[in-house]
Amino acid sequence: MLFNSLEFIFVFLPLTLFLYFFLNHQGYFRSARALLFIASLFFYGWWSPKYLVLIFVSIVVNYLIARQTSRSEVKRTRKSWLITGLIFNVGLLAYYKYADFFIENVNVVFSSDFNLLHIILPLGISFFTFQQIAYQVDAFKGVVKEFDFIHYGLFVSFFPQLVAGPIVHHREMMPQFMDRSRSYINWENLAKGIFVFNMGLAKKIVIADTLGKIVNKGYANFDLLSQLQSWITALAYTMQLYFDFSGYSDMAIGLGLLFNIVIPVNFWSPHKAEGIQQFYRRWHITLSSFLREYIYIPLGGNRKGELRTNLNLFLTFLIGGFWHGANWTFVVWGALNGLALVVQRLFQKTKIGMPHVVAVAITFLFVLLVRVFFRAENFFVATEVLQTMFGTVYHESRFVLIDQLYDAPFWGAAVILLFFPNTNEIGDRFTPGYRYTVMLVLLLMLNLTFLNSAVKNDFLYFDF
Repeated sequence: MLFNSLEFIFVFLPLTLFLYFFLNHQGYFRSARALLFIASLFFYGWWSPKYLVLIFVSIVVNYLIARQTSRSEVKRTRKSWLITGLIFNVGLLAYYKYADFFIENVNVVFSSDFNLLHIILPLGISFFTFQQIAYQVDAFKGVVKEFDFIHYGLFVSFFPQLVAGPIVHHREMMPQFMDRSRSYINWENLAKGIFVFNMGLAKKIVIADTLGKIVNKGYANFDLLSQLQSWITALAYTMQLYFDFSGYSDMAIGLGLLFNIVIPVNFWSPHKAEGIQQFYRRWHITLSSFLREYIYIPLGGNRKGELRTNLNLFLTFLIGGFWHGANWTFVVWGALNGLALVVQRLFQKTKIGMPHVVAVAITFLFVLLVRVFFRAENFFVATEVLQTMFGTVYHESRFVLIDQLYDAPFWGAAVILLFFPNTNEIGDRFTPGYRYTVMLVLLLMLNLTFLNSAVKNDFLYFDF
């Protein structure tokens, strides 16, 4: 069920809110949380009911393994349970996300002809698997203190962040579900949640989906693009990805507030960053935190010398690239980001200063260029677009993309992206009153207009 669908906005969400707070008001707190757990599973199953079995089995198995890990007093036994949990989660992800990728590459390397499995990737599997891996590791460390199945199931499946994040941590979420003070309607949170949700919805359906028309047209005709059109296509995708994914995150945060649950911020004006390191501290913040805590630090972090630190940085982003998708283009994208982090780290040691505007421009240009690999279907398309951008390939055609520049959201997106406060900053300043009421009414009118538009796309990160 999409956040930008009429059935979600006008049926599922108000009904779930009403029933949740009604049960809490009657004193049925555990039943209210159970209802929210069931509603979240229903939300997930709306897309494909058969995958309800997958997510439920994943939740049950991880819960039982983590409980056994935590209860075991012998370290070797605890480690065995941890390894069992990791094998289960990584194996599940590998089968659904990478099985066909593995078969394709085996066929290429060994000239074999194994049939592909044509497995449909379950929505959100990368996100809820990462959350449960973190839970397993923390159970091994003795950090996990609560083992209530309803709370655990709700932590994994909570519908605002289930499909595309933000990636949440059990220590952030489970105490909130246990807090009785959050069980009653908070009118300020309700007003702020509606406001933040509508800001995210506008980013998605007004800006991102409009930019998507330019991107899809450009990449569908990559072999006809002029040099200018190739730059327009790459720029439009950079902005589309930001407004689409940050819009989803804003909507998730807003939905969480409706239930008095605080979901962590996932974006903070990343395209204002002065370097690639700062960029990933502002872009998909929860994934960056996960990679740092559960991959970079276990690899040794910066504790084992300069060479090992740089290698750990590179490997972390290489793994992060592969996490995004079963395609060598994602691996290259991750490798390029890892190399950029190493280069920046070495450059910082020279103590050479760089003007703010120059640093932001270089970072933005790098991100724009490597995202060609992120968006392209394969290497050939990516290299063709990049060569066209730099004039080493020239296309003579009458293909017209430049007319799309007259779409107002394209220019508006650029201005908002670089100069305006981000939605989290605006949300932090929110106070119920005349000013924000007017803004909310305008957002509602705008969103209702675009909800009826013929242009309606899935969220981009549903593919990851």
